[in-house]
Parts: sequence; structure tokens; C-alpha cells
Amino acid sequence: MSKKREKLTTKAYLLPFLLVTSLFFLWGFARAILDVLNKHFQNALDISITQSALVQVTTYFGYFIMAIPAGWFINRHGVIFGLTLFGIGALLFIPGAWAGTFYAYLGALFIIGCGLVFLETSANPYVTELGAPATATARLNFSQSFNGLGSLSATFLVGQFLFNGTDNGGNIVVPYTVLGIVVLLIAVVFSRVNLPEIKHKVTEEEIENEKETRIVQLFRHHPMFVFGLFTLLAYEVSEISINSYFINYVTGKHWMNDNTASIVLTCCLAFFMVGRFVGSWIMRSVKAEHMLFVCAAGSVVSIGTVMLNLGRVSMIALVCNYVFEAIMFPTIFSLALRGLGNLTKSASSLLMMTPIGGCGFMLMGLIADSTGMLSMPFIIPFLGYFIVLLFASELSRKKRVNVLCL
Repeated sequence: MSKKREKLTTKAYLLPFLLVTSLFFLWGFARAILDVLNKHFQNALDISITQSALVQVTTYFGYFIMAIPAGWFINRHGVIFGLTLFGIGALLFIPGAWAGTFYAYLGALFIIGCGLVFLETSANPYVTELGAPATATARLNFSQSFNGLGSLSATFLVGQFLFNGTDNGGNIVVPYTVLGIVVLLIAVVFSRVNLPEIKHKVTEEEIENEKETRIVQLFRHHPMFVFGLFTLLAYEVSEISINSYFINYVTGKHWMNDNTASIVLTCCLAFFMVGRFVGSWIMRSVKAEHMLFVCAAGSVVSIGTVMLNLGRVSMIALVCNYVFEAIMFPTIFSLALRGLGNLTKSASSLLMMTPIGGCGFMLMGLIADSTGMLSMPFIIPFLGYFIVLLFASELSRKKRVNVLCL
């Protein structure tokens, strides 16, 4: 049974909603550059897929170690601090180029990762609160759609710049310098704006368990949050690994060159962005867990088809997966936070540790380098999407049980 369509937000929250949504574009851009940077370093520095995976590992390790500290600053100050770290990390590509080593770039990427986790830890839960609870998932999907816009902008603009047909391609310092300046200017804007503080009432459960830390409460008394946490990790492994492996896969199959592959990846991310916008619209009238189940099933079938190595059919299936996975991150994120009240900030910081799943690309690289089979590494995202399917199935089952009990 569909639900009545409601507005995403109210007039009172419209300006904060628009400002915070703009941040989603920024980190989408920053994360998508990695998928192009990965192949660029393979070409420019003559390193293997496994070695280049350190680009993802280093950046997302910053998420892992800084997620909980970022949870202490889910407010305007957290956003400003995150933007500042992000901007400084981007500008550090300048001395990184002077140093001339792969590891100098990795150091800059680590700082960028630390900045991004502050942004995401603050913005994701904040958006879910800027309106009616019933539209929280749709609202986060809408904001996350601009994450997709940032991603496709990065793969196209930076991809065309780096893979321009010359021997060494463009200088990676240029796009990062521009990005760093823009981000620092946005930090100045946010320093002049007051965002409303979202507060929750203390629940009876929190009073009963006040002697336990919030993280202990989450793990002991909220099993669906724990399931959601591991499901989000599984999704991040799948999504980031596929994006990072995409250019290696299609060029290894000799279907296209690096330049064309970056354009095709941009098109895939455009499908991803459209999928989020459409999914956000659909979930204003369809229950989020039902939408998640259908999309997870679609991803399992799509990646299973890629693994069968069916040529063009596998390529089409890989593109289709970008549509199916589009709503997964914001939907899993908001469903995992459902009903947590004052535990939301702590829960959000734990959820933002999950981009460490980007290290799963290294496992895909190891499988590809050791077996020489380009389709075999997709077993990693296949298993990840299957876990998402189980989570959606369990949520739907619990909904049915609750309805019957009523």
C-alpha cells in the first residue's frame, strides 16, 4: 500500500537544506576523482592495479579513523573544519608534485579523506532531520543525487584533462589546486551562516540505559542498526570497488581506450544520478524498504551477469547496475538511523566508518593481477549486494510482522 506523497522539507528548513545539499556535490566530486586518478597513476608511474589501489585505501582509511571524532562535531563547526581539511589536502598536491613520489600524493589524499568524513558525518544525518520523518529517506536520496552530479562532473572533466592523448596526460596538480581554492571559499561562506541545531527528546530507553555508553547502547539494543551498519559497509565495498575497477575492466577487455572509458564511466554516473532523483521521487509514495529490496535484487542479477562474461550483455548489465545501486547508500543510511533519537549522532559517526569498504578494490586488484581473469573480481561486489538484499528482506519482514501484531 502506497503512502501519501509529502513535501521533502518545509519553508523553515529550506535554506539550510539547500546549503547542506551543496556539500554533497563536493564530496561526490572528490571521491570520483579517485576512480580516474587510479588509472592515471598506473599510466604515469607504471604501477600495478594492486599498487594503485592504495589511492582508495589511503583516502578511505582517513574515513575509518576520523569517523568517531567527526561524530562529536555534527554541527556547523564540523562542516567548516571538514571543508578546511579538504581544501588543505587538495592544495598539498602542489608540494606532492615537487616531491615527485607516489607516497607524497597519498599523504595529501589521506588529509582529504579526513576532511570528507567530517562533511559526510555532519551532512547525512542533518538532512534527514530537515523536514517530516516520513520523508527523511526521500530527502536524503534527493541530496545524495547531487553527490552523483559531482561524481560525473569529476570523471568527465578530470578524465578528459588527464587522458588527453599525450604521453603523460595532464598534470594532476591543476584540478586539485582549483578544487582546493573552491572548497576553502565555501568554508568561508559556511563560517558566516548559522544553521539550526536539531535536538531530540530523551527517550525512556535512554534513561533506562544511561549507564551504558551510546555506542554500547546501539550494539546491545538496536540489532537492526547493527545489521544496517554492516550492510552499508557491504554496499560501500561494492560501489567503490566497481567504480575504481571500471576503467581497468573495460580497457582490459579491449572494448575502449582510457579516454573513452572515462567518458563511459561518466555516462554510468549520470545514470546513477538520475536513478537517485527518480528514486527520491518514487519513495515519496513507496516504502523505502520495498524500493531497496527491488534495487538490491536488480544489482545481484546485474553483477551476476557481468561475472558470466557474456561480452556486450555483461557491459549492459554493468551499466544497469548503476541505476539499481543509486538509492542504496542514502536509503540504507536513513533506515539504519530510524528511531534512534539522541543516539543518531553516534550512530551516524559509526556509519561513516563504512567507506573503508573502498579498500575492497585492493582485493579486486589482487584477484585480477593473480588470476588474469577480469570478470572474476566482481565476486566481491556480488556478495556485497547480496547482503543488501538480505537487509531489505529483513526490514520488509519486520514491517509485515508489526502490521500483523497491530
